[in-house]
Amino acid sequence: MSERPDKSVRTLRVGEAVRHALSDLLTRGDVHDDVLTSHSVTVTEVRMSPDLRHATAFIKPLLGKDEEAVLKALRTNTAFLQREVARAVNGKYAAKLKFLADDSFDEGSHIDKLLRDPHVARDLAADDDVA
Repeated sequence: MSERPDKSVRTLRVGEAVRHALSDLLTRGDVHDDVLTSHSVTVTEVRMSPDLRHATAFIKPLLGKDEEAVLKALRTNTAFLQREVARAVNGKYAAKLKFLADDSFDEGSHIDKLLRDPHVARDLAADDDVA
């Protein structure tokens, strides 16, 4: 018997459908909130729980501006967003939405900065010479 992967195809597929629905709602300006209307928000990923009842949406405002204000506005409008996403996705359950800031871009920038450090670049060049 093989072990099940952490993420099934079904949870990934539903997560992507929820991500698209949220992105469409935010892009069209369907949420009547001044903060969300004045900011361009990207939904970078949605992770679904195995039972598909909970969805964690990772977001990033354009240029990372006013991230806390955007998160607060999304959390304030969670009930509306849940209803609209449930309507768009047509799942068995309306997933409870949770919004978090996506820090992966910041982590990537930090790693890039470390790799460009002269000491690290020198060490990496030395490794290339050995190979």
